[in-house]
Order: sequence, then structure tokens, then C-alpha cells
Amino acid sequence: MPVPPVRKKYKKKNKRPSVRVSLFKILFDLAVIFLIITVTPVLVYRLVDPPTTPLLWIRWVESDYEKSRPTSLKHWIPLDKISPNLVRAVLTAEDQKFFYHDGFDWQAVEAAIKTNLLTDRMVGASTVSMQTARNVFLWQKRNWLRKSLEVWFTILIEYLWTKERILEVYLNVIEWGDGLFGCESAAFNYYKKSSKKLSPVEAALMAAVLPNPRNWSVIKPQANVSARQLKILSAMSHIRIPDSIKK
Repeated sequence: MPVPPVRKKYKKKNKRPSVRVSLFKILFDLAVIFLIITVTPVLVYRLVDPPTTPLLWIRWVESDYEKSRPTSLKHWIPLDKISPNLVRAVLTAEDQKFFYHDGFDWQAVEAAIKTNLLTDRMVGASTVSMQTARNVFLWQKRNWLRKSLEVWFTILIEYLWTKERILEVYLNVIEWGDGLFGCESAAFNYYKKSSKKLSPVEAALMAAVLPNPRNWSVIKPQANVSARQLKILSAMSHIRIPDSIKK
């Protein structure tokens, strides 16, 4: 009598993905979303002037909503219409290596770390690129999350924008006084003229208040502001800028 064939038992394959695969997919999706929401505005602002910044909204809230809506950036001016005196003064005061670094001044970072660890002083090492990234895309309160995002956005604008574009955006968005944004608005407010016509002395004084524009005054400069102005004036001539920015 023939023996019936033995049927092989097949194990049913588990169609559910493993925990590792699921976790990888979630992380991948999150990474894609993060890239989209960070890279997209950087690409847009490469060509389009930012209409407002987070700091403008913060100042609106701090003013107890005195205005019906947050102030928008007004009087945007192209880089080639800004006085080279102001460009040189700002770079002298804030970032003398701007056209030579990749967004980060590593020597300044090392010096800041040593100063912060060995003394009671707290100093920073933000470049113009880092300040631009912070002012255009992020909030001002210091914490590790904001600092990490600041580094990321700095990398993005360094690779996706030109140096000239970074400098143009920076000069048009930073705060030059309490609630006073953009070099053109500041020039008209302080000197009743366009930023294109600023003299070296005027430009140096405007640049001197940038570390603390809400407390340091251009109209009635404090002793430390006047001292900074003189230092900036003496060093401005050594700052090289591209021919496209010069008159």
C-alpha cells in the first residue's frame, strides 16, 4: 500500500514589519519633513526679500500689542545701494572674516569658549551668517535647540545663498534701535538721509551700537559706544569688500 506523501509545513510569514524597520521609517519621514520645512524658506528667501521676521513679532508682543499688527520690514534696500562705508563698518564691528569663512569663525568660537570657562564674562562668537540665520528664521532666547537650529540654518544659507545675499539680508533685518529694523530705516531715523549717503563717521556710529541696539544710543552715544566708534573707524580701511558692493 503506497505511503501518502508527507506534506511540508510552511510557516506563515509575518507580514508585520519589525520594530526596527518601523522606527527607521518614522525617522526617515521626520527627516524628510524637517528638510522640507527648513530648506524651502531658505530657497524662497534666496530670491524673495523676507516680509517680516520672528523678532518683529516678538517686539510687537513686548509692546503689549500697541500696534494693530506686527511691523513689517520697510524700506528694503539692495546691497549695491547701501553705502560701502556702512558695509565696512558693520563687518569691522561684527565679522571681519565674513568673506573668508564658511559661516563659522572657529578661532572666535575657541576664544569665546575659553573666556566663558575661565572668566565671569559671557561672550559669543556669532558671525554675520549666524546672526542672519537667527534673525530671519528663529527666536532670540538662548537654548540648545535654538543654537542647534542656528547652526543648521547657517549651513543652509552659506550653501544656498551668496555672501552678498547674506549681507544684504542681514543689513535689512537686524535691529538698529528699540523697534528700529533695517539700515535704511535707521539711517533716515538717525541722520534724515538714505543709507547710501552715510559717511564713515556716521556708519561707524551705527555699527557701534549693534551688540546692544536697544540700550546703546546713536543719538546720545555712551562713552563705550564712542570708544567703539573710534576703533571701528580706525580699522574700516583694512576691510576688503567685493567690487560689486563698492560705488
